Amino acid sequence: MPDDIARWLNEHANPLSALTPGAPVADLKPLGEAMRGARIVGLGESTHGTSEFFRLKHRIVEFLVREEGFTALAMEASESAARALDAYVRYGAGSPERLFARLGFWTWRTREMVDLVEWLRAHNRDLPEGRRVRFVGTDPQLCADSVEAVAAFLRRTAPDQAGRAGALAVLARARPGSLPDPDRALMRRAEEIARLVADHAGRSGPGGDADEALEHARILVRAADLVTRPFEASAGEDAVYTARDRYMAEAVARLVDDNPGARVMVWAHNGHITKGTYGDQVPALGSRLRERYGDAYYALALLFGKGSFLARRGNDLQRPPARHRIGTGLRSLEARLTHALPGDYYADLRAASSPTGTASWLHAPHAQRSFGANVQRFLYRLNTAPLVPAEDYDGIAFVARSTCSHLLPPAED
Repeated sequence: MPDDIARWLNEHANPLSALTPGAPVADLKPLGEAMRGARIVGLGESTHGTSEFFRLKHRIVEFLVREEGFTALAMEASESAARALDAYVRYGAGSPERLFARLGFWTWRTREMVDLVEWLRAHNRDLPEGRRVRFVGTDPQLCADSVEAVAAFLRRTAPDQAGRAGALAVLARARPGSLPDPDRALMRRAEEIARLVADHAGRSGPGGDADEALEHARILVRAADLVTRPFEASAGEDAVYTARDRYMAEAVARLVDDNPGARVMVWAHNGHITKGTYGDQVPALGSRLRERYGDAYYALALLFGKGSFLARRGNDLQRPPARHRIGTGLRSLEARLTHALPGDYYADLRAASSPTGTASWLHAPHAQRSFGANVQRFLYRLNTAPLVPAEDYDGIAFVARSTCSHLLPPAED
């Protein structure tokens, strides 16, 4: 099979002339052709701590915005806190370093991500409102901004009811499944407050902070649902991670369905943008988008050969990220890609995908590396996930060497 892969890559792979944002885009033109009919493009990553992934995706975002007319970047990040980053990207409000800290994910508090949103801001600066690119979070968890916005709105419009919002303060830092609640009491409180906000927003008329407060109230309902769900895989559609990917897919769908001209870039882990399942057979964000939009969803996975990346060790969410190293190895698809073709490149798996002949490796089972925000302390090098390339992804971008992303200093919180 390695020879089979090498033959196919030599025929179909497109070398990447640069990973650096702002570089000439001639080498990305075939990628644009492959994505020409897509309304949604999933931009994956096999680690959340690789600088080259962030810089390459930044470069692809620039290309898709300028050359292909994409209109929004949807991040695997707090949809509550991302609304402030959207205000920065569209209007220049606030400091991106501080706003990334509010997202609650160490993975995005990097120099690379600040560079990306500063480019989006520069791109938007002289454009009319209707043509400005948006920055949108898709994840309901970690919604301190929504708790504050709803409480402030009720203090102004219904001061006698404002105290009821205090029951939702636990949602500010709660993570999926962290507040098990079989009776769904927290969810019911969130729904009651959302109805209260909707009633007072309706009296205020459309626009202004009423619409903003109503959207924050809806985020709190989704967050309350997510943090109180069970972890058990046996819960099926009710399991917490199934619900998380469903909510992220619905956030993307709202962007697409509410604007007939919208084209959305989805920035998330490979496990989320896949067209199949991940973990304990969790239906991925990408699988729901493929089911809903068909070939108008394009999933691009990012893989690497060897090097280093950032991740937290173990399950301690307070532990600072640490450098992890990994060689080429022998067991993964990445090892085969490394030996089959040197350098950085991407390949459109749709272009020559066929169950027979020289593309048979695309339809065979492999193992891909997969590292999240946290990894096992000693066994992380063994972290792989199953894949069938043509079934799980529409394209692969391969980076020969990974280095650690660059965290912002704590002083910039």
